[in-house]
Amino acid sequence: MRLRESAHAVLTDAGGAILDERTGRWTHLTPTASAALMLLLAGSTEDQAAGRFAERYGIAAEQAARDMRTVVDTLTAQGLAAEPVPVRRWWRWWR
Repeated sequence: MRLRESAHAVLTDAGGAILDERTGRWTHLTPTASAALMLLLAGSTEDQAAGRFAERYGIAAEQAARDMRTVVDTLTAQGLAAEPVPVRRWWRWWR
């Protein structure tokens, strides 16, 4: 997951916030949402981030996956998450 170019995160273990330059508004995050976003922004896939999240907080993998999905869906709905970058397969360039 990536944030939009105009969104800037300030994340700590005690919580966090995201500034949306387009609107000038801050979105405040709980400590667990901040931890989830840190894992997602670290370049992990959503499944990998959920696994680490489950280990960190001692929760079931299914609950961790739901929590990750909630963070992603909320940031997407607020316009803070960047659109996924399509994967180009250059090995099919001749087709």
